[in-house]
Amino acid sequence: MKLLVNDGWVGVLYENGAFTRQLGAGKHVLPTWPWSPVYKVTMLDLRERSTTIKNQEILTADKVSVRVSLLIYFKVTDPKAALTQVTDFESRIYEDVQLAARRFLATQTLDQILKDRNELSDAIRTDVTASAKTYGVEIVRADVKDLAFPGNLREIMNRVIETERAAEAKLIDARSRAEVAQLEARAQLAALEERLRADEKQVKLLAENPLLLRMKELEVLREIGLKGGNQFYIGMEKLQTK
Repeated sequence: MKLLVNDGWVGVLYENGAFTRQLGAGKHVLPTWPWSPVYKVTMLDLRERSTTIKNQEILTADKVSVRVSLLIYFKVTDPKAALTQVTDFESRIYEDVQLAARRFLATQTLDQILKDRNELSDAIRTDVTASAKTYGVEIVRADVKDLAFPGNLREIMNRVIETERAAEAKLIDARSRAEVAQLEARAQLAALEERLRADEKQVKLLAENPLLLRMKELEVLREIGLKGGNQFYIGMEKLQTK
């Protein structure tokens, strides 16, 4: 008996119904004597492949019905377990992923699901990995292919998103105004401090120079005099009139 196993595949050999060994890629010859056992060879694809879990109707923790489709990438790592531990490992993957998605989504609110779809993918992969390993399959990746909501819910969500964006824009504008006001207040405070320092220097200078102080007084009197209607008596007493 001659058979050929292609690259990326494995032949699982049974003799008289019992698993014997795995046949790698290449040409194999099995003796067919009258006393030879009854052979059966099952070809199994070892390459990574995918399956789609379509349109699963699931209720979230806040009782919202969502329809989710998942894309699962997997590969067989233990051919014997894949063929002997379960009747159909691909059907078992489908069931395990379906149940994992339901378990996870039942604990999440709609808002949590919308915030991070990758969390759903990671949770499903983590949940299914241990189970799949028992029947010789590795779950390489789990992706959310589609996430759909009832029509009226989509409209509501769009309104919520628009409201959140408008509120966010108002918040950004308010923060900008507050920052500008803060900068202006700091500038005014800095100018006031500078003026106070200048006044302190001037007061100190006048205190140390009486002549400058007298000149300052005359400047003030001159400014008052320019306004008109004012009389000043410098160095003499005001004459008394009867």
